[in-house]
Amino acid sequence: MGIFLAFGLHALLAGALLVTSSSLPGLQRLTLGESISVGRPGDVLVSAGGTFSAGFVPVGENAYGFSIWYTHALQKTVVWMANRDKPANGKHSKLWLHNDGSLVLLSGGEGKVWEAGAGLGWDVISLELLETGNLVLTSRTGNVVWESFASATDTLLPGQTLTRNTMLLSKRAAGDYCSGFYNFKFNDDNVLYLIYNGPEISSVYWPPQDTAIYTNGRTNFNSSRVATLDDKGFFLSSDHLNFSSSDYGPGPSRRLTLDHDGLLRLYSLNETTGDWAAVWLPDIKVCEVHGLCGAYGICTYLPEPMCTCPPGFHRADPEDWSRGCRPEFNLTCATGSVNFIRFRHTDYYGNDLEYRNNATLNSCRRACWDDPRCQGFGIRGKNCYPKYALLNGQRTPSNTNRMYIKVPASTGVRKEDGGALIHSGLQCSDRSLPISRSPYLKYLVGFVGALGALEAIMIILGWRFVRRAHRSLGPAEMGYRCQLVVGFRRFTYAELKAMTRNFSKEIGNGGFGSVYRGVLEDGRTAVAVKRLEGVTQGEAEFWAEVAVIGRINHINLVRVWGFCAEGKNRLLIYEYLENGSLDKLLFASDAAKVLNWEKRYAIAVGTAMGLAYLHEECLEWVLHCDVKPQNILLDEQHRPKLADFGMSKLTERGTAAGGSSRRVKCEVSRVRGTRGYMAPEWMVNQEITAKADVYSFGVVLLELITGKSATGVSEGQWNHLIRWVEEKMEGRHGMDQMVDEGLNGGYDEVQAELVLRVALLCVRTNKNERPAMSTVVGLLLGDLSQDDDWSSQGSPA
Repeated sequence: MGIFLAFGLHALLAGALLVTSSSLPGLQRLTLGESISVGRPGDVLVSAGGTFSAGFVPVGENAYGFSIWYTHALQKTVVWMANRDKPANGKHSKLWLHNDGSLVLLSGGEGKVWEAGAGLGWDVISLELLETGNLVLTSRTGNVVWESFASATDTLLPGQTLTRNTMLLSKRAAGDYCSGFYNFKFNDDNVLYLIYNGPEISSVYWPPQDTAIYTNGRTNFNSSRVATLDDKGFFLSSDHLNFSSSDYGPGPSRRLTLDHDGLLRLYSLNETTGDWAAVWLPDIKVCEVHGLCGAYGICTYLPEPMCTCPPGFHRADPEDWSRGCRPEFNLTCATGSVNFIRFRHTDYYGNDLEYRNNATLNSCRRACWDDPRCQGFGIRGKNCYPKYALLNGQRTPSNTNRMYIKVPASTGVRKEDGGALIHSGLQCSDRSLPISRSPYLKYLVGFVGALGALEAIMIILGWRFVRRAHRSLGPAEMGYRCQLVVGFRRFTYAELKAMTRNFSKEIGNGGFGSVYRGVLEDGRTAVAVKRLEGVTQGEAEFWAEVAVIGRINHINLVRVWGFCAEGKNRLLIYEYLENGSLDKLLFASDAAKVLNWEKRYAIAVGTAMGLAYLHEECLEWVLHCDVKPQNILLDEQHRPKLADFGMSKLTERGTAAGGSSRRVKCEVSRVRGTRGYMAPEWMVNQEITAKADVYSFGVVLLELITGKSATGVSEGQWNHLIRWVEEKMEGRHGMDQMVDEGLNGGYDEVQAELVLRVALLCVRTNKNERPAMSTVVGLLLGDLSQDDDWSSQGSPA
């Protein structure tokens, strides 16, 4: 009960803080000759409705920036700053509306540090902060002659536009308002990009530059270059970059901010708590942001994103990872006196000296050895990429690239890295960007101390709150709290009934409930609505999936758009995949016409990448526990997306000594999975690890190759498909005897044999002999050095 009392006091105090902050006296406008001074704490401009405030914000010791912020946010959230790169110094600094109509920022002892509206003449009569957050100079006729919306800093507000002449420019770091290295702007090709503009080099990191503009859903034909965010949370751009917040609709205060970590986030404000929640993020992983770890630095997941230095290098600045790593040796190496440190699953994106096709490891090494500009090279398959700069390093288990860094032989650094990296302990911020509470807690402690005399009253009020909260707290309120955490849109049950026409079109049915087709309010966007059945069992699975799926984002995983928790109803809203599940196409009579070999191979690789991400890359590692064609959905281009992964229980994370072997495991209360795809350990009640998913995936690979289903046989033949393939191989039958005859020989024999051998590795009875999913990805993509057992397998005749 003491916990509930503390929560009640916390809520009441937070409410008191919000009321106090929103009721501060403020100025409505500045007229000619008037000023706002650092030395007068009450000098704050407030918009007509009180949503925004403007005044001086401390940015350093005795340094101030004139800023606009959201009044009701618990932590002062600056959305615009006039002089971010040249702060005003001293208590005598002030913002002055000059008699000539110009707006001047004067620094104590330094004079003018910023100016706006110069040369507009005597027509200007006032400075006013609008309810939109736009700071404007107005004329006698009511016209706006200057506005802050025309010079955004790191934030775009509803109603504000980005044009060919404006951009968002990130802060330097958390708490450092100076201009940073990341910007969001239209490039010369009329497309909006996220760009790293560092001290040494500039590069685009979103959308990816290794795919075409149109593949990313953009266009470069519209030269108007304009983008805006509306008051309902919808972003519309001339290059077709369109997205909406997960809580789409009128109501919450919102902001689109390019944060200091290089990620663009759309936030909504909870007016009750004063906290911000991210309600949209671009489809990009943290380690894909350029410049994050600086020169030579490598971003990796341990399991949170973290910057690291290679052996022979140390962190250049203990306070700033963007400065990268500094070598502990002289980089000017003479030919014949160098070694190369090898890193698997690692790449330094971009900065290639050249591209060499069909290159061997030795020829690539020799080319880098002989070129004094070359700092290292990457090998992917048979392609070689010598580098003149080692920037944008990232290491992920699904990355098939091998990186070789050039170092002097005299350093004694080992040629083989063995997976070892030097960690300096500073983590990158994760995708969800949790809002720090520490400033609030400090403020709250001080506030409680100041109100000590009212303690008795607060206790009484707290007890009343506890009784009320305890009485009313239900699944709907729990769902609302979950929405604040993961940023999903919460739907009402009535909305879902209307969207699905009273759940009239069922498109699927599984162990957790039925799936229905629905259409959002816009009348165009189709969704899949999963209605969980069985209140006792469904509730646990529902909360498990909602808690996990909000932190998981991958191109080969189905995206969830929202949820409903109302009474006994538990529903999840997913993206709708046009081509349904893999089983409906693979086992159809005309399967070969729809799924040719190229598509089957792409489905195999994409599904493997999705599983590798679940097992080893995402911040909440999970097992799927039911990998089968029915849970592999296909989009309009037959690209695979795994579904139902959030239903499995969250896994524990274990790391063996030295960090060389990671194991994912879970305690499962009941057997999950489907006969024909279940690993042997399910049958004998052994501990279930990620290797159970590897086994199931291996079965799916066999189905993709043969066109035969692993189910539909008697109970004693649960592994009949595996036995059939093994018998064919023991009889030394050719690939034509095993590949789906409907393909009529239209397949790549080398590729098919590769997939078959990978499948047989995956379905080994001893789980310890099965490869990890990241290794499977590498093998499928042709990196045969990924697995030591590869050479021990035989080939079909």
